[in-house]
Amino acid sequence: MQELDAVSRGARVRRLGADFRWPGGRKVAVVFDIAFERWSDGVAPALSPMGNPLPPGTFDTNSLSWGNYGSARGLERLLGVLERTKIKSSVMVSGIFGLSHPKAVKAIADAGHEIVAHSYAQDIVPAKLNPEQVREDIQKTTDALAAVIGFRPRGWISPRGTPHADSAHLLLEAGYDWHGDVFDDDRPYVQDFDKGSLVAIPLTMEVNDLPHAMKHGRSPRQFIELYDDTLAASLSFNEPMMIDVTAHCHCYGHAAGAAAFEQIAKSAAKRDDIWITTRDKIAAHVRQALG
Repeated sequence: MQELDAVSRGARVRRLGADFRWPGGRKVAVVFDIAFERWSDGVAPALSPMGNPLPPGTFDTNSLSWGNYGSARGLERLLGVLERTKIKSSVMVSGIFGLSHPKAVKAIADAGHEIVAHSYAQDIVPAKLNPEQVREDIQKTTDALAAVIGFRPRGWISPRGTPHADSAHLLLEAGYDWHGDVFDDDRPYVQDFDKGSLVAIPLTMEVNDLPHAMKHGRSPRQFIELYDDTLAASLSFNEPMMIDVTAHCHCYGHAAGAAAFEQIAKSAAKRDDIWITTRDKIAAHVRQALG
């Protein structure tokens, strides 16, 4: 009997064995992720660089301005890094950008990067919604992005990676091929439902700028060291793994963070023992292996 999924209602799980390998017999896949996020109109990010709390009920204009850096400067800078290093990224995009910044969304797709649907806005967390609201958010987000790029995204990652128990089967219903709302493995797996299957691709958090910088207060130099240590440790085990190198446009879109992201990308591009890839390609490879 198949294992039942810990979060997704109605899903049965098929996991990859230790003998699975990425293309070329490689043990480690590396994905360069960019998070291009926006909050609903009138909503500020819950996180900001300022440590002193505001009085209850005060709207955080500082946080709103900080979050807006991604669309003003950060995205362009990180896309420049990817162009120079010739790496294709999986870019998580808030659906609201399809209306507010369609040229930016189209620029991502035109550069050959993968558009990953990331809910309509960053404050719309599926776990806070009811199933019908989750369905509506999936449809609204998909339509907004597809109207700009000319095709429907194939993958989804929820804000905060926090889905509703029904998110996965609703994504399947909407025609998605994979999602990244899982953290219980360091290799992808397949979720089987009565009416089809989804590839669940973990969003690994070891090399992610937001907790690294905003939660733990570590430096861009330490970000590079963290990647180097994570890669060395992953290669030391005789089993398949994946590593996400994640930069948020409003966080490591700033100069020092972007420079660290670029140094990691340059280092990765020189290696032949890792597979630099996107989530769409991971999903296709896993389906080939598991059916």
